[in-house]
Amino acid sequence: MKKLPRVLIVEDEPAIAELIAVNLRHNGCLPIWAEDGDAAQRELDAVLPDVILLDWMLPGQSGLSLARKWRADARVKGIPIIMLTARGDEPDKIAGLDAGADDYITKPFSTQELLARIRAVLRRRIPEQVNDSVTIGELVLDAATHRVTYQGELLKLGPTEFKLLHFLMKHAERVHSRSQLLDKVWGDHVFIEERTVDVHVKRLREALGGANVMVETVRGAGYRITGQPQALQRA
Repeated sequence: MKKLPRVLIVEDEPAIAELIAVNLRHNGCLPIWAEDGDAAQRELDAVLPDVILLDWMLPGQSGLSLARKWRADARVKGIPIIMLTARGDEPDKIAGLDAGADDYITKPFSTQELLARIRAVLRRRIPEQVNDSVTIGELVLDAATHRVTYQGELLKLGPTEFKLLHFLMKHAERVHSRSQLLDKVWGDHVFIEERTVDVHVKRLREALGGANVMVETVRGAGYRITGQPQALQRA
């Protein structure tokens, strides 16, 4: 029997949670409802979901603080988070993405758009069926084992950061615009904002540690990975 995608709905308004849950059930998902951060944590401790739908405004801990907390948890950090909120201004969207959300949807939203975004993050979470290994200097990515090492040390990357690094390393020295990266790495750019790329590049650099200078920002053009970073050339 095919496993249904498990979706954790963290939402304190029962009517909204039930509407989402009904539509998820009708579209082949298994919804689990938690009305606050404590209830959500209990669900996460019991069984990890495939996606978290996280409301920004919650009693007790806000969705923003919960996203930060879960991104710092090694067990939970790989679970995609879609932030649900009535706050639609760009600074709020950026704050949600910086806190660790993978996507952002503003209330009121259509159930079809929400379902499309859930399908998008689920597709992104599935590792590419490739078995190649890519090396640039002392940075090595092995797609078969889903491991990245730098100077022999194992690095911890989230699934999106892994795919982003894999694409950049496969096309080293080339500059890729944000829209090109959305198209090639995410594949569902209709629903994803270009600011999302900046957030994931920031996360990638943090995960790369001493190799972070290899990921360069080319002003007005985009990003590239290089074996001869300018920061080292200037040193």
